[in-house]
Amino acid sequence: MKESAAASDIRVLILAGGMSYEHEVSLKSGRRAADALQRQGFVCDVRDLDGELLPALQEFPPDVVLPLVHGSPGEDGSLQAVLELSGIPIVGTGSVGARRAWNKITAKDLLRTAGIPTPDWTVMPRQAFSDFGARKLLDRIAAKMGLPLVVKPNSGGSGLGVHAVHKEDDFPSAMMGCFSYSDEALIETFIEGRDIAVGVIDLGEGPTALPPVEIAPLQGDYDYAARYNPGVTRWTVPADMSEPVADRVAELAVQVHRTLGLGDMSRIDMIVDDAGGIQVLEANVAPGTTETSLLPMAIKAADRDFGETLATMVRQALARS
Repeated sequence: MKESAAASDIRVLILAGGMSYEHEVSLKSGRRAADALQRQGFVCDVRDLDGELLPALQEFPPDVVLPLVHGSPGEDGSLQAVLELSGIPIVGTGSVGARRAWNKITAKDLLRTAGIPTPDWTVMPRQAFSDFGARKLLDRIAAKMGLPLVVKPNSGGSGLGVHAVHKEDDFPSAMMGCFSYSDEALIETFIEGRDIAVGVIDLGEGPTALPPVEIAPLQGDYDYAARYNPGVTRWTVPADMSEPVADRVAELAVQVHRTLGLGDMSRIDMIVDDAGGIQVLEANVAPGTTETSLLPMAIKAADRDFGETLATMVRQALARS
C-alpha cells in the first residue's frame, strides 16, 4: 500500500501562496515544510495556488497534498473541497472543519454551545454599518457592551484588520480598517491578559495539545509585522503558568479541536488573565510554518522533530484514502 511505501516513492504537493493578503508568508511556510519533508526522504513540490490547479492535478496527480495557503481559499474549506472532489488525500483538516473554523462567528457559536469560554460578541455587516447610521449604531454597541472592545474581520488571519477600541472616537476607524479585509465585522469584548497559542496535533492516537506558547510583542500589538519579523516579538515556550492553568489550557485546546472537527493539526488562540481565567479566541487550520511561526516552536518544545511530525501526517493522509 502507498502509505507503507518508501518516502522516496511518495510525492507530496505543498500548496501555498494564493491570492490572499498572506501570500508571501504562505510561500515561506510552504518552502519550510518542503525542506522538512525532503529531509525525511519525500519528493516535494511547492506550488503557488492559481487557476491552473485542476489541470495540473489531472496531469501530474500527487500522492498527497499539504495545503498551507493562509487565508481564503486555503482555510475557508474551498481548497479542501476541490481536493476532496478530486480524490486526493489531504494533510490537515477537511472542508467541513475548515469552514467552521474560518467563520469566526460560526466557530464562536459552536464553542459557546459546547460550554467553551469565549468572549462576548456581536456582529455587524458592512451594509448595516451604513443602513442604520454608523455613529449611532457604534454608540449603541459601546453603551451595551462597554469599552474596550476588539474589532476583527469575521474571516481572516495574521492579525490583519484587527483593532482594539479603547475610546469611542477610535471605533469608526477600527470598523473601516476591518471592512478592508471582510464584509462582516466581529466585535468582541476586550479581554485583558496574556496571548497564548496552543498547537494541537493528531498523529493517530487522537488530538494532543503541544506546550503553550506565550506571545509578547516588544512594542504595540501582535499585528502582521510582529508575527513575521524576527526580533519584534518575544515568544516563551512553554509559557510560564501554573500546572492547573497549563492543564486547563491543554484541555480546552483539544476540546476546541474536537468541537470544530479539525484534523491533523491546528492552532488554538486564547487569552489567559492574571487569575488564570481562560477565553478562547479562535482556531487556525493551516498554521504557519515559517521561522517565526508558533506551531513549529511548540513541536520542538515537545521534543518532536518537525519533519518527522509532518511525515507522520503525510502517511496518515494516505492511509485515510
